[in-house]
Amino acid sequence: QGGDISYFAQVSVGTPPQTFNVTLDTGSSDLWFASSRCQTCPRDTPLLQLNMSTSLQSSTNAVTLSYGSGTVSGTLVRDTVSMGPYTVSNQTFVAVDDMKFNGFQGQISGIMGLPFESHATPLWETLVQGSQLSNSEFSFFPTRFFRTGVSVNQMDPGGVLTLGGSNSTFFTGSIEFINLPASNSSFWLQEIAALTLNGKSIVLGSANLAAIDTGTTLLGGPTTAVQNFWQQVNGAQALTGQSQGFWTFPCRTNLRASLSFGGKSWPINPADMNHGEILGSGQCLGALFDVTQGASTDNSTPSWIVGDTFLKNVYTVFRTNPAAVGFAELSDAAIGLSRTSSVLLYAASLRPPSDLSGLTGNDSVRPELWIEQQPWRCSYVRRLKLCPP
Repeated sequence: QGGDISYFAQVSVGTPPQTFNVTLDTGSSDLWFASSRCQTCPRDTPLLQLNMSTSLQSSTNAVTLSYGSGTVSGTLVRDTVSMGPYTVSNQTFVAVDDMKFNGFQGQISGIMGLPFESHATPLWETLVQGSQLSNSEFSFFPTRFFRTGVSVNQMDPGGVLTLGGSNSTFFTGSIEFINLPASNSSFWLQEIAALTLNGKSIVLGSANLAAIDTGTTLLGGPTTAVQNFWQQVNGAQALTGQSQGFWTFPCRTNLRASLSFGGKSWPINPADMNHGEILGSGQCLGALFDVTQGASTDNSTPSWIVGDTFLKNVYTVFRTNPAAVGFAELSDAAIGLSRTSSVLLYAASLRPPSDLSGLTGNDSVRPELWIEQQPWRCSYVRRLKLCPP
């Protein structure tokens, strides 16, 4: 049980290469790895052995990165980084030597930020600048395993990250691109135009900029919109204490919600709006939470955080020129992949397993990066770990 909590892929670092799992995160900008200098990292965290790489370039530039679940600190270094078929010889990243952070667990060693430049140029932008990608797009298709009746293992089919374009095998119809409303933001932003529940429009309020964030499990919004949503659900209850900002509702209720960003209305599967029953109470944890109470935020945090609750229902394309986010309807092949229970996809493999070889598509001139997911019962909200009470 569990799943759909976090999506990760394999990255190799250094000479000779050391391979690690990193969370794929469009909600933060930096690439970092837990390093051999880290005394505060969890025991089971695989560490980057800095003294083993002959190509590492050290520095004294100290960096602290803040997340909802804490901070990581370290120094900026440069080394060879490879992801699937792509290699950058002098990629800058943070070698973490202090971790006050519980944003993931298990065999995950770091985060790969996929928005815009912060302390260093992100890997995907470096690939674009070095003409290793055919265009300045990347696409994300995360699978659904939670609440499908499929037992989720330590590594399960997590979907596909495509660098340098999109793969038409995983979507049908056209991609609806909407330009970013702010050019100076570090987030992939969209403006939410409408939220509906069971066909009825929810009053949103005035602040509706949303970060499209693959690193967040759920869907977060401002207080007014979230309260208006749950007030339409019979039996919904606001949680208190450490769970303040989250809501429960009767498990027998199907929440048929949809989001619009100014164009098409995109439905959300009711299974994704239900994050599981709480201690046999008959009440289930709702996937829509109050950002101002359910996560650690600051003035730079958008009013909405659109995480995997929504993104599992669409094919998402991130584009830099002009800067835009696009959504498309999932194809039957993509929907079928979410229900696969017998196939284990290894992250960043150059080809899919043999029984999925027909899913690469004629336009897949670049090898796909197969991503995997963490199965734990908790979820992550801007890297803030949330476990049902």
